[in-house]
Amino acid sequence: MAQAEVLLTPREAAAEIGVSYATIKQWILSGKLASTKTPGGHHRIPQRSLTPLMKSTPGKPRIQSRERFRTVSGRNQLVGKIVEVKISGLLAKVVLSIGDQQITSIITADAAREMQLRRGQTAAALMKSTEVMIVRI
Repeated sequence: MAQAEVLLTPREAAAEIGVSYATIKQWILSGKLASTKTPGGHHRIPQRSLTPLMKSTPGKPRIQSRERFRTVSGRNQLVGKIVEVKISGLLAKVVLSIGDQQITSIITADAAREMQLRRGQTAAALMKSTEVMIVRI
């Protein structure tokens, strides 16, 4: 069974490769970037068409360790793989698989898009609480 192609809005595409929305629109209008139009006339960009542009766009170096969290006061961090990202309206459901357990977080849809959260990525759940409850199983 063929997998459905991921189509991004121009803003999502811009965030994905680290350029401005205006740049994406210029690339679409000049033909440098392929897009399809919705029945309402809005452009949608196939995610695979961004791959050649990613190589030519300078990116920030990725930090693979927990070093990136040193500027956050919360120390309760669980690192895992994203197994689900479901955006619905203003909210997004993000499910992390950590070992043989899963943790679910509800965040804003804007935050999920801005962070470019995708299934299969490594992410950390940071928890800050004054109370921790223990349940005997």
